Amino acid sequence: MTQTSNLNSNVTNESEEREDYFEYFFDKPGSEPGTLCIEEDAVPSQLILTNYDEKQVAKKVNISPNELPHYITSADSLWLDIQGLGTEKTLKQIGEIFNFHPLLLEDIVNVPQRPKVEYYDDQLVIIFNLVTSNPEEDGFSFEQISLILGENYLLTFQEGHNKDYFDFIRTRLEKDKGKIRSLGVDYLTYLLLDVMIDSFFPVLEEYSERIEKLEDEAIISPNRKTLPKIYKLRRELLALRRAIWPQQSVITTLMRSSSNFMGSKVEVYLRDCYDHIIQLLDIIESYRELSSSLMDVYLSSISNQTNEIMKILTIISSIFVPLTFIVGIYGMNFEYMPELSTKWGYFICLGVLAMIGFSSLFFFWKRGWLKRFDVVEEQIE
Repeated sequence: MTQTSNLNSNVTNESEEREDYFEYFFDKPGSEPGTLCIEEDAVPSQLILTNYDEKQVAKKVNISPNELPHYITSADSLWLDIQGLGTEKTLKQIGEIFNFHPLLLEDIVNVPQRPKVEYYDDQLVIIFNLVTSNPEEDGFSFEQISLILGENYLLTFQEGHNKDYFDFIRTRLEKDKGKIRSLGVDYLTYLLLDVMIDSFFPVLEEYSERIEKLEDEAIISPNRKTLPKIYKLRRELLALRRAIWPQQSVITTLMRSSSNFMGSKVEVYLRDCYDHIIQLLDIIESYRELSSSLMDVYLSSISNQTNEIMKILTIISSIFVPLTFIVGIYGMNFEYMPELSTKWGYFICLGVLAMIGFSSLFFFWKRGWLKRFDVVEEQIE
């Protein structure tokens, strides 16, 4: 079962405003360190092994953990992709084969963890976040990816195997005989980190379109649903910022590290990853500012609509005030009123009322008060 955190909260209910974006799976208080929290209906793990050197690539799908020791002892570079965190026996067996620290496996399974870098005796552990869009529900989802880098091997742990996020890299590894094979598993680690960082860009592109639509809606036809949409947008952008911000620290740590896990040739590529993260943070900050300004636009549009309604009601009242005054005079119960005995008095009174009404309308039209002052096209331009 993919423990993916769906970010489609219902902001229309104020009681759910403090709802967390992530679903946490932590061990109970007092549990032994290294305790794994795995759901009973979780998807079993699927192992994809890619063994390669500068000349050839060998790929094996659904490999058994018992076969791994044979490939570890070889001189070739090894990439083991574990898709799904649902088989505790398999995960512990992999941990024993690669000599995992108990806390390492706990960080991998008990998701989500904060993106971080951990150094062990002969392994480098990187916890990272990958984001995917969810167009059906107008939102996005996070998935934790864990990378364990050794001397000549790289292990990646994905929460599920509904979608292979690294299939493009695996295909490129099979077809490309150049840099990706010759630079080893540290360069492969960079490629996977770059894929996860770049996954934010398509999501932010969708948010750009959502912001444009919300701007048009807030100006043209603001309604009761507009405000919850703005709050939902702001909350999701905040969640994106919280997800990408610690990954900046991860890349910085890798760049400044003096360990033997990441070679000097890979450092320049890590700087490129760092530049992408800075660019993402700038985009998210600009979108957050736009989402905040949407609230002012919405309130201004609602105020304009209210003023328009009040203007129409005021005009109607202004027309009927003199008419009501005249009708009120002739509604008095006095016996001696000269106009009451006039043959055409009733029709003359109606004519005067109509003349006053149309004169008022003409006056308001001449002053431009009958024209709509919230011309949407002009405001947009």
